[in-house]
Formats: sequence, C-alpha cells, structure tokens
Amino acid sequence: MTEFKFEIVRNIGFLSEPNAKGWRKEINLVSWNGANPKYDIRDWDQNHEKMGKGVTLSNEEFAALKKIINSVE
Repeated sequence: MTEFKFEIVRNIGFLSEPNAKGWRKEINLVSWNGANPKYDIRDWDQNHEKMGKGVTLSNEEFAALKKIINSVE
C-alpha cells in the first residue's frame, strides 16, 4: 500500500461538537501528499490521527460554495 501523508495547514472552524467518541466535523486547509493545501470538510478524531470520509474543495470550488450558501441566507 502506498504511504499516505497529510498536514493540516490551518484549522478554519468546527461544524459540530465532539461526539461520544471525541470526533467532530471540521473545516481545515489540508495538504494531501505534499500538494497545495485545499479546503477539507470531514470528521476527525481528537488527535487528528484518524479521519472519516469527507470532501476536499479547490479554492474555486470553495468560493462557489460560499456564493451558493450566501444566496440562501
């Protein structure tokens, strides 16, 4: 299996309180395998060692998401 690396470059915020296992949904800027950081939304454990399934967005996709969310408010 190929080695998998990630670095949380910046924590942007939390979307939920920690659940019974201590995991919570977060928005972060994450560098995957040394690539440029992208916006990332997913569940993380307390130590950021394990993660759940999530979605990763480019700067353009994140800007489009913000525009859509702002139009709903």
